[in-house]
Amino acid sequence: MRILLHACCGPCLLEPFDDLASEHDVTVCYANPNIQPLAEYRRRLETLLEYADQQSIEVVEESYDPVQWMRAVAGIEDDPERRCAACYRLRIGMTARRAAAEGYDAVATTLTVSPYQNVEAITEAAEEVCAAAGVRFLVTDYRERYPEATRRSRELGMYRQNYCGCLLSDIEAHREREERRARRAARG
Repeated sequence: MRILLHACCGPCLLEPFDDLASEHDVTVCYANPNIQPLAEYRRRLETLLEYADQQSIEVVEESYDPVQWMRAVAGIEDDPERRCAACYRLRIGMTARRAAAEGYDAVATTLTVSPYQNVEAITEAAEEVCAAAGVRFLVTDYRERYPEATRRSRELGMYRQNYCGCLLSDIEAHREREERRARRAARG
């Protein structure tokens, strides 16, 4: 089966790609207009491309248009659940349309390797956009492989980001880190 695998970054690619490529013909699709700022987008892409080049993995890139992401989340910026679901629909939808246009059998995503992502929301959004595009979505849950992906990415010296990608997730992650620091400081 030919699969177009949506990938958010190099570290998250490792385990899902290895699993899927053991049985299928997999091409990676970098479709991430959510990632801000542009320097962050490029750094994540370069990390992914460097690994892909070393492993002879084919990668295609969708256009980087952050305005597209802003439109997708307009009006729901303050609701992380709805905002993330809209973001999943956007990115996996871009992948699904490309997969349908280029004759792939199915779409999958690396997003399900992260314990910080909502796998149920990813699956729901992906099934919706894949059905609309006329391509199958492979339901996966790679969260149990996250520790191995983390270990491998560190061993490979990959750039590992500390937020999902959008500016709002960066702000939220910063707040959460500050709150953890304050609680640790309060404990002494």
